[in-house]
Order: sequence, then C-alpha cells, then structure tokens
Amino acid sequence: MRIVVLGAGLIGVATAWFLAEDGHEVIVVERQPGPARETSFANGGQISVSHAEPWANPGTPVKVFKWLGREDSPLLWRLRADIAQWAWGLRFLRECTPGRTRDNIRAILALALDSRARLKALRRELGLDYDCLERGILHYYTDAAEFEHALPQAEFMRQFGCDRVVKSAAECFAIEPALAHSTIPIVGGTYTVDDESGDAQRFTALLAERCKARGVSFRYDSAVAGIEQDGNCFTAVRLDNGERVNADACVVALGSYSPLLLRPLGILIPVYPAKGYSITIPLSEGAPVPTVSLTDDEAKVVISRLGQHLRVAGTAEFTGYDTQINPVRVVPLLRRVRQVFPQLDFSNDAVEPWTGLRPATPSNVPLIGSTPVDGLFVNTGHGTLGWTLAVGSGRLLADQIAGRVTTIDSVPYRVR
Repeated sequence: MRIVVLGAGLIGVATAWFLAEDGHEVIVVERQPGPARETSFANGGQISVSHAEPWANPGTPVKVFKWLGREDSPLLWRLRADIAQWAWGLRFLRECTPGRTRDNIRAILALALDSRARLKALRRELGLDYDCLERGILHYYTDAAEFEHALPQAEFMRQFGCDRVVKSAAECFAIEPALAHSTIPIVGGTYTVDDESGDAQRFTALLAERCKARGVSFRYDSAVAGIEQDGNCFTAVRLDNGERVNADACVVALGSYSPLLLRPLGILIPVYPAKGYSITIPLSEGAPVPTVSLTDDEAKVVISRLGQHLRVAGTAEFTGYDTQINPVRVVPLLRRVRQVFPQLDFSNDAVEPWTGLRPATPSNVPLIGSTPVDGLFVNTGHGTLGWTLAVGSGRLLADQIAGRVTTIDSVPYRVR
C-alpha cells in the first residue's frame, strides 16, 4: 500500500520504519525542517519500563490539590475555559481508582517491555549510536512514605516481567556513587537494571536516515491542513499550501496535535498536551556526574547522562498549547540538580532550557490502531513514555495494518 505518516517525531519515524520493512510505500509529512524537532527533541532520555505507574493513581488527586496555585509545582493545572481540558480532567479522575490503575500499569508494562526489547534488537541490527547507556535506571526516594508506597508497586511490576528491585540507601550509593554527595538525605530506591538511557532526537534522526535508505520519502516543512475522505474511507491528506497527498492509508502520529486534526472528522480522542520542561547542562571532561540514569521521586525529575551533557527533565503543566518557556518552571530543575549534585560546577548561562508538549491520555495508555474512518489510523497519546514505547508502538501498528496477529494484545490501546 501507499501509506502517509503524519509526524516525524519518535513515534512517526518508528512507525514509518516498520511499515517500510513490510514493503509499503511510505511518505512522512512533517511541518518542521527535520525529524524530532518538537516533543522528541530534548526529553528526559530514559527508556524506562520501570515508570509504568501512570500519573492517574489513587494518590495523585490529593497531590494535585496540594500543588494548586504553586508555579513551581511538579504538576501544574491551569484552569482554562477549555471543554477539552475539563473533559480530560474528569476522565483522569476516573482513572485514579486502584482497579483502573492496575489495569493501566499492566497495559503500559506489556508495551514497554516489548518496545525495549525491540529497541535493543534494532540498535544492534542497524548499528545506531545515540549516546546509549545500558546501566539501568535508579529511582531514588527522599521521602520515607513515598518509598514505602513504592514497595508494593515494585512487587506488582515484577509479577509482570519488569525486574524493579528495591534497594537501600547504601545500595543506591553503590549503584551511583555521585548520589553520595546529595545534600538531601536519600532513604532508598528501586533499580531496574535492564532499563536504558539515550538521546531520543539523535536516535530519531539516525532512524530517519535508515528509513530513507529503505525508500521512505520525507516531506519536511509541510504542515497538514486536513484529512480528506470519500464516504467513510480515507483518500488524501491536504497540506497548507493546497497540495493533496493521495494514499491508501494514513497514520496520524502528531502527538498533542492529533486530536485537532481528527476532530473535524468526528473522531474525538482523549489526548491533551502536558507541557514538560528540560535543561541540558554541558559537562567538562572528568566532571563528577552520574552515569546511571536517575529518577527523583519527590521532585518528579529524571536525570540522564548523554555524552558530554546532562539532561534533566520533569514537571507537567496543563495549560493548553502554549509552548513558551516559563523561567519559573526551569528554576526547580536547576535547584534540584544543585541539591543532589553539589559537586557539579556549572553556570546557569550555559544551560539550555527547553519545553515541549507531551500527548497525554487520562490513563497514560497510548492510542494505537484503526479509527472509525477506513484506512485512517492513529499512533499517539504516549505522554512521558514516548521514548520508552516508540519502537514497540511502531511495530504494533504495522502488525495491525498488515492484519498479522500482534505480539501483545492490542485491545488496551484501541481507539474507542
């Protein structure tokens, strides 16, 4: 078939790769001048199966209420006259029950485990070098109550194949010696040795080049104006310059912008932008920085070494489609790095701040599959786990389009 993929981020390029591998003629349409220039550009760098617990869990509503009005809170909900935001919020609350949380963890884990294994295989097959570190992810805690909460969650994940092992504070320091200098006491942690870290933007750019070698064509600097259909069948994509791209099928992988494109077709998907921030700190040779990717539970921050840079990412701000950098939201990231790694010497002027819109569903379970329009598919809603789930998501959708039996059950990710 001739298939057009909308979006050249992590999800779109991974999807294009597997579709091309199946022998389809693939065209990728992207409004930016190159791949992974938006949400995938400067994320936290983690391939983190161990982060399968969704935002929507029984303890979150109380925390969100406590954080209301705090500009520097880990999760900031800006109330807006936006029906989509309120509808998303109500669905989010429904997903916070213990039963729904367990179901969502199982769905995220299944896809994450499959995706991580496929990423490793793809890296070996194609010889991709994207500053990958296979040293696991250490999730450390500075609050005893939160650490206690993590113990049953770690046990639950182990039951479903994620080897998330509980560690004492001393064991955390042995895994990552740089933590021993922290000015904030660390009470314990969990360690997942098979998790990884790496530069998502660099990976996407390299995979896009391999896609081109397979015959995939990329239409950069091309914004999508709409999707055309004949009756209930997809026919073409209309670009903002008036050009039509005809195809047999279309995959919408536009992240947070996917619902805006689908809404005129009567397809309403529960995806809303969660604005995230990161900072990238240049490192001098021999700088005493972590080499194990870290997650700071209290600050809701992830830290990854990417070559000669340290990537620190976190916070979620529900404020619509605003992509302006709010300096107040950057301050907690800088503050936390200096608290945990006081031995790290860097100037704020050398730090590169970034913000991007993560496409979040209320359950944190992505949407992968067909829509009510024949020939129209979606691959979106991965939230903070786009890097973790990208390769598996691309393969899962390619299998569905080919009519193959999928490796994992596709039902949890279907568009309802």
